This record gives sequence, C-alpha cells and structure tokens, in this order.
Amino acid sequence: MISLDHVLVVDVESTCWEGSPPPGEVSEIIEIGICPLEVGSGVRGERRSILVRPTRSSVSPFCTRLTTLTQEQVSEGVTFAEACALLRKEFRSDRRVWASYGDYDRKMFERQCKDLGVGYPFGPRHVNVKTLFALKHALPREVGMAEAVRIAGQKLDGTHHRGHDDAYNIAGLLKLILSN
Repeated sequence: MISLDHVLVVDVESTCWEGSPPPGEVSEIIEIGICPLEVGSGVRGERRSILVRPTRSSVSPFCTRLTTLTQEQVSEGVTFAEACALLRKEFRSDRRVWASYGDYDRKMFERQCKDLGVGYPFGPRHVNVKTLFALKHALPREVGMAEAVRIAGQKLDGTHHRGHDDAYNIAGLLKLILSN
C-alpha cells in the first residue's frame, strides 16, 4: 500500500563529460539527494546526500566543475545496490510517492537497476515536478529547475547541481504547487 503522507523528493547527479563518454564508460549515478516533503503541512524534511561509488565510469573534471563532486569523494560512497537498500529501509521509498524534476532521475534509476540487476527502490507512483510546474504556471514549455525557482519568486538554497540541495529546492517548488 502506498503511503500519501510524504512525497520523497529525489535528485540524482551522475558522471558526465563535456562531450561523449570516454570509451567503455557510461553515465551512472554518483549522488542521490533526498528531501521528504510532508504533504499535509508542506514542511520539508532534512535534506540528505547519499554518495554512490561508480563502477563503470569516473568523475571527469567537467563533472566536478558542474557538481563540485570529486572522484575521491564518490570513491568513498556506497555501492548502488547499498544506496537502493538504504532508500527502502530509511525512507520507505518503495511505499511512498516519489518525485523528481523531470524524467531524467527516474530513467537513470530504471536503467542502472536493469544494468546492474538491482531491485528498483521506488514504488509505482512517480511525480514529474517539471511538468506540474509548467502546467501550474501556464508556461508555454517546461523550464529548468533554477528558472522555475526564479519564476516562483524563490532563491536557490545551497549549491545547484548537488543532489541534496536540488532535492530541497524541488521540494519547495512541489510545496508551492500543492498549496495553491
């Protein structure tokens, strides 16, 4: 049974490059940012970052410039399977609605779970905040998260392109959508 008291807002950061990945490497999740949103009160929970050790790629200088994450930091992270187990155990991710800004995060989890033979950590209900925000504000197209925060009259809190900070900002956008 899906619990509707909280929405688990998730934002992932992945290995990335200025161009194509180097031969033999594939983009994979290196950080899972989480911020629960209490639906009834609109209170955002504590933001959390789970660093994930990549196994099929390394952190490029471009990726470090974008996310601030280094290879040394993510090398000390948990495995992807351990991160998924932690989501289920500590956040009840398999029994909650979860949300992200766009479909990238959902697709990354689906692909990486399939590629590595890891059980999908979420339940069947995913909310795309990017689409909801565009609909709520009658925008002609979907906009990036930082632009949505600006349109909403808010300021980015924390470091853009860090999972836990972006999850917190996305939870703030979702709170505004649900409260009006």
